[in-house]
This record gives sequence, structure tokens and C-alpha cells, in this order.
Amino acid sequence: MKHFYLLLASLLLLAACNQKKNKAEDSTTETTSEVTSEKDWSILEDIAYANGYENWSEVDSISYTFNAQSGENTSSRSWTWKPKTGEVTLSTPDTTVTYNTNGFEEEVAYVDRRFVNDKYWLLFPFQLIWDENFNYEVAEQVVSPISGEMMQEIAIMYKDEAGYTPGDTYHIYVDKDNMIREWTYTPSGSDEPRLATTWEDYQDFKGLKIAKMHNTKEGQFKIFFTDISVN
Repeated sequence: MKHFYLLLASLLLLAACNQKKNKAEDSTTETTSEVTSEKDWSILEDIAYANGYENWSEVDSISYTFNAQSGENTSSRSWTWKPKTGEVTLSTPDTTVTYNTNGFEEEVAYVDRRFVNDKYWLLFPFQLIWDENFNYEVAEQVVSPISGEMMQEIAIMYKDEAGYTPGDTYHIYVDKDNMIREWTYTPSGSDEPRLATTWEDYQDFKGLKIAKMHNTKEGQFKIFFTDISVN
């Protein structure tokens, strides 16, 4: 049962691979919006830097435990990532695997898929700079899906080539301080979001602001992080 819920969490938000990724769904709002095919860094960088991206170059390693909870069932896996070398170590109660994102054998590709998934939950504001293969749409004063508050909405629309799950769309809902407060995930080929969660319980880890909790509106499914350490 543990592994079932862990796999479920992986499938819900498995984005494109190795910082070069993933179509799109138009966002319907009461305001005007603009579709951008090339990145306007004034928007995307604002979000990344609000989360401490200027400190990322100093990070030698980051460790964290990804937890997926559905009802009373919780599964966990722990990661240590050395971004300067590409070395990644996965630790679970059953196994430990170390590989390098710069090149790995097919038999560890399943580990990389999980690493990419969990990294998107942890560091999506930075993926807005790292990723290249997406268009985006900005809309002002949109009703957010969970709290119902009016926020800026940015649709991140990955293209149909490259990555593990090309064609996915994320809608992020950003407050006046350029912090993500909610998001939705729409898989390729779907007209409706598959999942909507909060971004909350932000904490500063040596200059990196990380949301430790992602909860659904009903609270029956959540993703949360523990044991976060930045060196």
C-alpha cells in the first residue's frame, strides 16, 4: 500500500526532465491576458528571486524527504542532490540508489523520474528559470481555486517534445510578493485540472524560501517535506 500511494504522487505531478521540458490549455478569466512564447524574465525571475534564487549558486547540496499522504496512509522517500556535480541519492526503507543526472543507465531512469517529480514540488519557482521548453500566459486578478482569493495567475504550458510528461500545464497563483500560494496541474490531453494544492508553510533555508506543505482543499491528500537541509 505504501508504494501505491508513492507511485500515485509521482504520477500526479511528473514534469519534464533535466531542466529542459515540456502544452497548453487556455485560461479563462474575467480579465485580459497575454500569451508569451519567449520568456519575459521580468515576471518569471521575480518569482524565482522572491524565493531566494540569488543564493542557489552557493548550494553544494540539498537534502529533503518527500512525503505523500492520502487519508491515513503516508509514504516517504529521501533525497540528497549535489547540483554542482549532478549526483543524486535516493533513500527509502527498502533501497538506496546513487546516480548522476548528467548520464545514467536505463535501469535507474525510474529513480530519475521520481527525483524530477519531487524536485518540482520542492523548487518549482526555480524551474521557471531552469526550464526552457514552455510558453506561458499571465492573467491579473483571477479567483484562485482553493482559497477563492484574487491573485495573479500564470499558466506554465510545456510543449509537446522532450521530458517525461510533455504537454502538461501548471497554473500558479501568485500573491503581491511574487510567492506562489496555490497551483493546479493539468496533464496533457485533459481539459480539467487533475490536482489543486496550496503552497504554504514557507521556511527559509539558508536564503532559499521553500513551501513545506501542499494541501488539497478537502485536506484528504497532501504533499509535504521534512528533513530539509541546505549546505
